[in-house]
Amino acid sequence: MHFISGLPRSGSTLLSAVLLQNPIIHAGITSPLGSMTNAMMREMGQGNETAVFIDDRQREAVLRGLFDNYYEAIHPRQTVIDTNRLWCTKLHMIAGLFPQAKVICCVRNIAWIIDSVERLVRANRWELSKIFDFDTAGSVYSRAEGLASRSGMVGYAYNAVKEAMHSDESDRLLLLRYETLTEDPGAAIGAVYDFLGLEPFLHDFDNIFFETQEFDARLGTPGLHTVGRTVRRNERTTVLPPDLWNRYSGDSVWLDPVFNTRGVRII
Repeated sequence: MHFISGLPRSGSTLLSAVLLQNPIIHAGITSPLGSMTNAMMREMGQGNETAVFIDDRQREAVLRGLFDNYYEAIHPRQTVIDTNRLWCTKLHMIAGLFPQAKVICCVRNIAWIIDSVERLVRANRWELSKIFDFDTAGSVYSRAEGLASRSGMVGYAYNAVKEAMHSDESDRLLLLRYETLTEDPGAAIGAVYDFLGLEPFLHDFDNIFFETQEFDARLGTPGLHTVGRTVRRNERTTVLPPDLWNRYSGDSVWLDPVFNTRGVRII
């Protein structure tokens, strides 16, 4: 069992789509296991008066059973790689449940992430997105601020990545840059296989397929998880106003050796 986490719009879906070409790997978009794990931990915590009847051994068994049962039909024959942005905040739990597990953390320049979401909003002009609580009155500024807030889709994940980089389990972490994945997919995927201890597999980066139309439509954001047929970098100019771009473009802290005090591997 391994995990994909990190920032949104940073290649996690593309990574899963590529890995799915290998018949021994199961991967996908965000699964419900993250929210299910949080729900179970709340119910087994001291906020529930009946938690007095649950000890740590039982808590661990219940959580392990959650994963085992969810993937019961898959994990005996495939290597499971579950995706959720909150896994970066759960490295200590992952280490306890799955001692051999690793986490691939997808990262990207924050300004380009916000730009990518804004492009989706503009492309779906007749839809209201669940990302912004179906708000009709937002602007590019309010959307960017909402995304980057500490509880926002980007801000939460960004803080989670920083936490993971400085956790006691940071050796389980591989940071995969979106730029590396799209510009040199062979090297990126090779590093992922090496990190996970999997046998190399010959992938076809010009024949990628991944289908999530129904899921994206329910979020009011068609195209949210769409990946191109070919793995490549799309050169473009940003749609963000210059002041917004400048506000977020310098936030790639993982590139700063002073910040990466634990020497987390970055590709």
